[in-house]
Amino acid sequence: MNPLARTVLRICAAAIAAASLAMPLSAWSQAFPSKPVKLLTQFAAGSGGDVLVRIVASATADVMGQPVVIENRPGAGGALAAELAARAAPDGYTLLAATPGTHVTRVFLVRNSSFDPVKDFTPITAVGETPTVIIAHPSVPVNSFKELLGYAKANPGKLSYGTSGIGSPHHLSAEQIKMLTGVEMVHVPYKAGAQAMLDVITGQIPLSYSIIAPAMPHIKSGKVKALVTVRSKRAMWLPQIPTVGEMVPGFDAPASWTGLFGPANLPAPILRRVNGDVVRAMRQPETTKKINDAGFEVIGNSPEEFAALIKGQIELTGRIVKAAGIKPTD
Repeated sequence: MNPLARTVLRICAAAIAAASLAMPLSAWSQAFPSKPVKLLTQFAAGSGGDVLVRIVASATADVMGQPVVIENRPGAGGALAAELAARAAPDGYTLLAATPGTHVTRVFLVRNSSFDPVKDFTPITAVGETPTVIIAHPSVPVNSFKELLGYAKANPGKLSYGTSGIGSPHHLSAEQIKMLTGVEMVHVPYKAGAQAMLDVITGQIPLSYSIIAPAMPHIKSGKVKALVTVRSKRAMWLPQIPTVGEMVPGFDAPASWTGLFGPANLPAPILRRVNGDVVRAMRQPETTKKINDAGFEVIGNSPEEFAALIKGQIELTGRIVKAAGIKPTD
């Protein structure tokens, strides 16, 4: 190639690059998406989290104008799905639906992780939150959280409670309550919160932490008593039941959201487009009702708000883990 031709090519390349840089953000977002979007999830098909993700994906596809295809990758506490998402191209066509298990508590509970929960992802929005309720077997001689604290203080170490496992949001909530009130109760970790709830129903253990949706039928039937909700505001399904925060000054509920993420370095125009489409889809009345009926409350915050939420929850979890002496695993 002669020198003149090379010069012309360089000028053309520079012009194209300059035009790309000068392209309005709206043009980038309008170009996306031009094909289906894959949404990786850590949830098993048919689970509560899977139901939520499918509701949001279906509504978002209608707003976005492209199919949102769910790919269930359960296993390793959500790590399988997160690893795939972290390695994907940051083009908006591979997203991740995840929980604090991969993006908050994993920071402290896993010594050697194959991905960085913070650096390898772009937070998009917290989709929804499932409130937690502390339930008791009818034989437990308390009918409120205030009475529970009094009974536990008078009988240190005699009450036990089940959670969905060591380092779970339920366990971290219990440890924070212990730190702030001084009550002593025995932790019984389960592989699944549903089993802990079942053991309360059958009287095998007196107390457990449970997400609200599966507990509601048993609360209504009187098989268990709802003592308190573990969050910052009262749950829409149990407005008469107070929160731990109302009863224990300084309590800050550990994370219990399901959120959407992209790989690290997701371009800002695509990030804004996905966030806007998802939030708009969730706030449609029919979609909000479906989410509520599945036992979740809609969040739909901005990427900056979601990132700040995660940062604050990592700091809170670090304090609880240190105070409780919870050790990471390999």
